[in-house]
Amino acid sequence: MTHSHGHAEQDIACAMAHGEVQAPTDGRRLVAVFASPVALQLVHLAAHVGFDCLVLDPERDLEGARTVRTAGEAGLDERTDVVVTDHDRPELGDVLAAVLERPSRWVGVMGSPRHTAPHVAALADRGVAPEVVARVHRPIGLDIGSKSPAEIAVSTVAGLLADRNGRDGGAYRA
Repeated sequence: MTHSHGHAEQDIACAMAHGEVQAPTDGRRLVAVFASPVALQLVHLAAHVGFDCLVLDPERDLEGARTVRTAGEAGLDERTDVVVTDHDRPELGDVLAAVLERPSRWVGVMGSPRHTAPHVAALADRGVAPEVVARVHRPIGLDIGSKSPAEIAVSTVAGLLADRNGRDGGAYRA
């Protein structure tokens, strides 16, 4: 069934909403850094909206998700969005520095804007140049007051979708 509302963009949007046409994803990928409750929700939700997803964790697997141990294994490229899902892990600086040595479209670290961003000091301690540290976005997602892992995942994926679709979406701006 095709729906007509008068112009092509609305027709495509309506067809997508009815499941008749797949939404374009431009081959976008999502790498969730660290096996965490948020990562589980994030890769689940992002996969449903067309992202090729995996988890990067040097120590543990995330049940139900494809997991790699190193940034090299993650296959980061200009289509890849990277989301660090646990800013309290002791490996934060090492893993994030390795991610930043490779190409990626976007890198973000979860965290409240009310607290100091631990990745800044962790990267500076490893000699990462300030202009490279500045590539890291924090906070991430849309400001919806999220607290639970699922809410954080919704906020984050909504922000990535807004970006993918060329929209502001009310995203945080640094």
